[in-house]
Amino acid sequence: MTTMTSTASDPGHQGWFSRSEAWLDQKGKGAWIAAMVLGFVFFWPIGLALLFYMIWSKRMFSKSCRSHKRNAWARHGMSAMKPSGNSAFDAYKAETLRRLEQEQHDFEAFMQRLREAKDKAEFDQFMDERATAPETEAELDNDEEVTQAKKVN
Repeated sequence: MTTMTSTASDPGHQGWFSRSEAWLDQKGKGAWIAAMVLGFVFFWPIGLALLFYMIWSKRMFSKSCRSHKRNAWARHGMSAMKPSGNSAFDAYKAETLRRLEQEQHDFEAFMQRLREAKDKAEFDQFMDERATAPETEAELDNDEEVTQAKKVN
């Protein structure tokens, strides 16, 4: 009679390290980084050990964020430009994109007019204050002269 031994480990009989490693792998790279940061916060050798383990096991650099994001953006950007094969949908998409570009242009022109109106109002206010300022200074000078003349007499 032969006995068969299972080489795959039963999840119920895994050690705490294997269970926590599987849990962190399931949650993703962010969970590994959070665990490392918490390790540094509570007891720095734990954080350092997690950092070394992440580098050694290639969890830190397994999926390059740069290439993944670049491919994702390229994939989405190029899919907007390629035709769908349905001429009605392609015409609708072209018209919608043209309309959105026109709305963006109109909005930018509106914002420019608002900025110009605000600048003009601020400049007009400055000029009004400047025009009234010498009158008040001249009145103050005259009042001081009158006060000094009264003191002399």
